[in-house]
Formats: sequence, C-alpha cells, structure tokens
Amino acid sequence: MNKKKIFNDPVYGFITVPSDLIFDIIEHPFFQRLRRIKQLGLTEMVYPGALHTRFHHALGAMHLMDTALSTLKSKNNEIFDNELEASLIAILLHDIGHGPFSHALETAIFKNVYHESLSLHIMHMLNKAFEGRLTLAINIFKGTYERKFFHQLVSSQLDVDRLDYLNRDSFYTGVYEGKIGADRIIKMLDIANDKLVVEEKAIYSIENFLVSRRLMYWQVYLHKTVISAENMVLRVVQRARQLLQQGVEVDTSPNLKFFLSSDLTMADFERDSSILERFVGLDDHDVWSGIKLWASHPDFILSYLANSILNRRLFKVVISSKPIEKDLLLGISELVQEHYKVAEEDVHYLMISGTISNNAYQVEGQSIDVLTKSGYVIDVAEASDLPNIRALGNKVEKYYVCYPKEVAH
Repeated sequence: MNKKKIFNDPVYGFITVPSDLIFDIIEHPFFQRLRRIKQLGLTEMVYPGALHTRFHHALGAMHLMDTALSTLKSKNNEIFDNELEASLIAILLHDIGHGPFSHALETAIFKNVYHESLSLHIMHMLNKAFEGRLTLAINIFKGTYERKFFHQLVSSQLDVDRLDYLNRDSFYTGVYEGKIGADRIIKMLDIANDKLVVEEKAIYSIENFLVSRRLMYWQVYLHKTVISAENMVLRVVQRARQLLQQGVEVDTSPNLKFFLSSDLTMADFERDSSILERFVGLDDHDVWSGIKLWASHPDFILSYLANSILNRRLFKVVISSKPIEKDLLLGISELVQEHYKVAEEDVHYLMISGTISNNAYQVEGQSIDVLTKSGYVIDVAEASDLPNIRALGNKVEKYYVCYPKEVAH
C-alpha cells in the first residue's frame, strides 16, 4: 500500500505524509477523532467560516515542523532522521487529548483532568500499539530529550503550534489582521547553544507575529459573543452533570453520560484503560446531540440554556476594564431570580461573571531569543528598537458578566 499520501490544505497547499509510521498514526481512530472536534469551539457563532477542526490544525503544524527542520538542516545543524520523524509525531499528537469543544468544556466534562495530561496518556497508549516507536516523540513532547530545541519547536512562545493556529484561524475566520509571516519566520530560525533562535533580520516579523497574536485574542478567541456562547455551553453541560449526579434522568450519549455522572481523575485513566476507550469515543457531536435532547427536558434551566444555544439567543455581555461593581452584579442576580423564578443557588447558570486576560509575549519565562549579527543571543524585547514588544508583554485583564437579554436593568 502506498502510504506517501498528500493532503490538499487550503492554507499551505499540498502537505505530504513523510513516513509510513506517520501515515499509520494519522489513520488510527484516536487521531481520526480530531476530525470531529472543531478547532475554535463556538467561534462559528460569530465567524461562520470557523468550522475547521483539530485534524486540520495538527496536519498544518506537522507541515510547519517539517519546513522548520529542513531550514535548520540547511544551516548545517545536524538533525538525524529519527529526530525529524519523532518531532513530526510530537507536534502531530500535541492536541490528541482535546475533548469536545476543545478548551470551552475542559472543566465541565472533567474536574481536574487537562488536555495536556490526556495527550501524553494517549501518546503512551499509541506507543504501546506501535511497539515503542513513539518513545523519542514522547520525550521531545515532554521536553526530556537532551536536544532542547526540538521541544521548543513543539511548545514555546514561538512554536509551530502557534504559527499554524494563528495562520489557520485567521484564514477561516476572515480576520486577516491576524495573518502572520510564518514562512519568513521559519526561514529565519537557527540554533545557538542548543536553543532555538531567530536571526536579527527577523525582528520585525516577530513583532508582527506578536501583534497579530494579541489582535486575534481580542478579536476572535476573546470576542465578547464567543465568551457568551462558550460560557452558555459550559453551563448547560454543568447543569446536566449536576442533575445526573442528583439522580435525575438526563438523556445523552452513553460516553458523555459516563463522564458527567462521575468525577474522574487522571489516576482513574491510568488505572482503568476502559476509561480512555470511552474518552476517545467523545467528540463535539455528543455535546450537540445532548443539547438537542435537553431542549425538551423538564428542568427549566437545562432546557432554557439548550434552546438558547440551539437558536443562538446568546446572553448579553458587559465587559469592563475594572472589576464589575458588586451592586450591579447583585441587581442583575435579583432580576434573574425574579424573572425566571430560579433559586439563588442556581442563578450562576443564568448570570455568568469572570475575567479574561491577554498578553501576547511573556517577558518572564521562556523567551524568544534573537541571534545578533555580532553573534550574541539576546531576548527579542531587548533586541527590538521599537517599544512594542515590551509593551505586548503587559498583561491586560478585563472583567465580564453575561446574562439573558430579556432581563432589563
């Protein structure tokens, strides 16, 4: 069988599957599940074109990893074939542990199980299935491999994950201000002292990358309507969980019911392999089919939220740069209780408050390093002659409250 397949990607053109092992991983049911998980959760409620999946993103990130490693090899950095293949597998599988609706439901389906831990767990399971051929990929993913720059390409402030999702999310949302010069950035990569660096002439491309990232967060990922939609889906699933755990009958798929009926930990996954089998049977369709069923449930809160989501009657959102006054929150809470005849302990399902934050570059921690023409390695914030990059490191926090539009105040 010919396993040197080609995918036609709308962002990059043709993407080649470079090895038989990578083809077999892509063909595995664990990876095929990513076709059924949207990359941007509920963002399609605002940007109708945002229908791309984690499958798209994983392939795109693998393509950029391949391009980056080819660039590094062309600059006389020794990269062995097994390291190249392992790096491609590490980035291909970096999101394999995402559940339905990606980040939006991470805390609703589980209490303290995060997608990074599940990704690693699934990689270990795949490693068993492929007789240990993923060991190096796992070490690169974890950052335990001795050549650290491979891990930086998978996870850092300038990794191929970010380069792909900014390019791809910009393309599918039509928010072209978020488009980055990924090709130029990759062509400017090099290695110095076993660390990933960018050549000095790429400073303005890095600056554009960070500005685009900040813009995409405010305009797409943290768009106020997206915040409303994702919080409503979070609350409807939390309500289903609460009712199930109280013994109320709530129709849903068997796998989703299993996870909502119990509070599982990562230790449970490691102890019982059947739990993982249930998890990899979960995708966005389980949640959507649940929401459709819940729209006719006798519980008012569950049915109200489900109907509102299905018909895009999204909550009003108020965003403020200062903490929202307690009197205002109390007033909205009282109006919600009065209007919908809900108990005070249930108001949080219909009045949702929280914070959002955005900083495009973390000045503290793992830096983006620039290799100067004179051979020195310095932080990009120090190398740039413009104040933008340091300013982009400032964390901006905003406060929000969402509630039904029927509630006037």
